[in-house]
Amino acid sequence: MIVCVCNNVSEKKLRNAVESGMTTMAELRTNLDVGTCCGKCASCAKSILRECMDKAMPAHIHQVHFRPNALAA
Repeated sequence: MIVCVCNNVSEKKLRNAVESGMTTMAELRTNLDVGTCCGKCASCAKSILRECMDKAMPAHIHQVHFRPNALAA
């Protein structure tokens, strides 16, 4: 699927860029020119970035548990 029509950036290109180490929209803009013309693709590109980052993140980081300190009173 083409995400950025203005610069012909596909979803696959975005995913490959994230897999190769890009972790921010600024990096994607600089390297792929995604979101640099009309900007309509920015929200979709950001969603793909988040999805890829979530998949790359170890599961234990997603699991944040709140344990109240039993000694604090």
